[in-house]
Amino acid sequence: MNKKIVSLLLASSTLMIGCNEPSKTANNATTPSATALATAVPTVKKEDAVAAVNGTYISKTDLKALEDDIAQRSHGQQSFPKKQLIDELVQRELLVQSAVTKQLQNSPEVMAQMEMARRSLLSQAALKAQLDASPITDADLKAEYDKQIGTQDKTEFKARHILVKTEDEAKKIIAQLDKSKGKDFAALAKKHTTDPSGKDSGGDLGWFGAKQMVAPFSAAVAALEKGKYTATPVNTQFGWHVILREDSREQTPPPFDTVKEQIRPMVQRSKIEGLLKGLRDQAKVEILYVEPTAPPAAAVVPAEPATATDASAPAAPAAAK
Repeated sequence: MNKKIVSLLLASSTLMIGCNEPSKTANNATTPSATALATAVPTVKKEDAVAAVNGTYISKTDLKALEDDIAQRSHGQQSFPKKQLIDELVQRELLVQSAVTKQLQNSPEVMAQMEMARRSLLSQAALKAQLDASPITDADLKAEYDKQIGTQDKTEFKARHILVKTEDEAKKIIAQLDKSKGKDFAALAKKHTTDPSGKDSGGDLGWFGAKQMVAPFSAAVAALEKGKYTATPVNTQFGWHVILREDSREQTPPPFDTVKEQIRPMVQRSKIEGLLKGLRDQAKVEILYVEPTAPPAAAVVPAEPATATDASAPAAPAAAK
């Protein structure tokens, strides 16, 4: 299969030239001119280039950036020959030069998008600088690991249940279980439960932690002894349950070294949230947006029924009445 690159059509600021005056936005804020953007970009030398388009060099750095971007977006699952990537950069440069020739960089829409892109890049750079200044350590990861393990269910249960709509139905099933001393629990579940997954499995729920079930159900399971069923029905938002606790076991948490890289994004997110909270606490923020109020719904006037005296006449439309 021939792999293709979808052009982003994002013009590089390298060639954004020809704007003599800095444009003004609606709030009189100065937006960087295309010339200013162009002069901020280092000049590419021929020995550092991989291609030239009408005398403008495309740098090895641009090629490396494109390779890294593809690898990041595909999580390392995609790669392309350098020639194909260079062709993509050439196509982008041709489009950039075409846009500059047509003075598209001076349009309010493009300038607004460029400003938005600039702000997005700066915000990402600020976050990266903060994370670089305060890198995540193994101690940070271990603290998060201990926190997660501390809130994790230590005990898992294996249980069956019979779900019915009324308390009386549940009580009748318990009475039948009492007669058989619980031996026909699976058979009764197949016959009576309204839980679709329990019809074929005899109400088998497999292994689960207490937090995976609603509170009344989990409390009832935890209170039972192994091999015992509930003497009274258990009510939840799903209906009435008769529960059999078949077994339990203690969970062994995974070793820290095997999961610490999975914990890293959580620690990073926490650091970013702390940074943003600190910045917001020090700033004066005023939200000016007001949620628009929906107009009241128009009243619907029902049509009047025809009387016996005018049954032969057509009824007037409801809107007319």
